[in-house]
Amino acid sequence: MHSVTKYINGHSDVVMGCVVTNAEPLYDSLRFTQNSVGAVPSPFDCYLALRGLKTLHVRMEASMKNAIAVAEFLEQHELVDKCIYPGLRSHPGHELATRQQSGYGAIVTFYVRGGLPEASAFLQNLKLFSLAESLGAVESLAESPALMTHASVPSDVKKSLGIENNLIRLSVGIEDCSDLIKDLDAGLKASINLA
Repeated sequence: MHSVTKYINGHSDVVMGCVVTNAEPLYDSLRFTQNSVGAVPSPFDCYLALRGLKTLHVRMEASMKNAIAVAEFLEQHELVDKCIYPGLRSHPGHELATRQQSGYGAIVTFYVRGGLPEASAFLQNLKLFSLAESLGAVESLAESPALMTHASVPSDVKKSLGIENNLIRLSVGIEDCSDLIKDLDAGLKASINLA
């Protein structure tokens, strides 16, 4: 299963998914259901997805290059408690990811120093990163899982998953890397001046 909405399309203008199988009985069942329900994308959505697919390799390369630089910056920042990215040697799965993958992706997660007020101030002071729950597009996005994607999850479950109020998730895009780092640095510095 693939979310075509994310990296495959890559331009935040399609909502689509796909299932690929070589199991004929499963294929027959899925095809029957799709035909019965009419769950098919529009021709224009297919055009947009194919357009995005043509640049997937260069977009991923640029996003991953930016993501490792952002992760290394965040890991060393005095206002960051912890940065989680498989491309960092400090990540517990770094060696496994290095053996199994051709890159480390472009999602960077970190804990801003402080709590909810600091995380909120950080997000509110970003200029280049957009506040959004999605990922995998050309633009860089930032979100607070505790307040956004996982807001309805009970507090004890969030805690057991490591979803604290100061957790931030970034989807790193293809903008100029130095601009991204400057934006993150400004947001972090603003998070301690809770004006």
